[in-house]
Amino acid sequence: MVAAVNCHSVALATRVQNFFTVAKLLAVLVIVVGGFYMMAKGHTEHIREGFDDTSRNPSTIALAFYDGLWAYDGWNNLNYATEELKNPYVNLPRAIMLGIPLVTVCYLLTNLSYLAVMSKEEIMLSHAVAVTWGDRMLGVMSWLIPVFVVASTFGSSNGCLFSSGRLTFSAGRDGHFPQFLSFLQIDRNTPMPAVYFTMAVSMCLIIPGDLSTLIDFFSFASWLFYGLTTTALLILRVTEPNMERPYKVPLPVPILVLVASIYLVVAPIIQNPGVQFVYAVIFILVGLVVYVPVVYLGVQLDFMVTVTKWLQKLMKIAPVGS
Repeated sequence: MVAAVNCHSVALATRVQNFFTVAKLLAVLVIVVGGFYMMAKGHTEHIREGFDDTSRNPSTIALAFYDGLWAYDGWNNLNYATEELKNPYVNLPRAIMLGIPLVTVCYLLTNLSYLAVMSKEEIMLSHAVAVTWGDRMLGVMSWLIPVFVVASTFGSSNGCLFSSGRLTFSAGRDGHFPQFLSFLQIDRNTPMPAVYFTMAVSMCLIIPGDLSTLIDFFSFASWLFYGLTTTALLILRVTEPNMERPYKVPLPVPILVLVASIYLVVAPIIQNPGVQFVYAVIFILVGLVVYVPVVYLGVQLDFMVTVTKWLQKLMKIAPVGS
């Protein structure tokens, strides 16, 4: 359904995103107000417990960061849609500087509200913390929370597919993916092949059905590449000091991100060298097997011409500007 929305119209995908973002913030507001109401009545005993009985094992903390940073991972999605932003040199940094603090405040207040109603043990045993909170606080209106959760999930999926599709689109245009992934649907002017490709990869990733394994797999691969990207940025600061930079982050920021990336990649492997990390490495190496001959060495695959023509007729797609 999300793929269909993004293939139909960019304007529709934007309206859907705006609507479900408002719904998500409304859900956060309901939870925060309910939590502060309970705190005003003196229910702060679970909050006062703080971090009692917390593990201090650095490797275990890294795995916990995977779960927390999974919730924040949308911070990088905006960069993929830079070409579609108005005045990106101003609006991109502004959106990041406003968006991340807003999300941080929402998450902090939401967790305080949970702890005003439930203990840490109850939160750990709950399969859906927000739903459990709603059952205790909203009575006959508790059905609102599952509806808000669905709205939040749908909006998040729409935002991820919108941005990831643009990443695939750019990779196809630069020759790192098959060329047809950079084509647009001629009637609707949407990146239909890139959206469907991203949807297909998403379906493959959910086959295992284990969310924790998927989070560890995704987070390991993501922070590995965040670290490599930050390393490239630091190298370019030295090798290309005079390169034009529309905006420039202070040097301590990429250094901090690089140190965090190394920690988040190495620590979980030391603590628990699970199969998900092996899958992530294999996934990356398979990409290199394709990238080196086809992209780096420029080997031409004749059958791709036939595939491209067939897909052009099937989906009515064409290169940009044609």
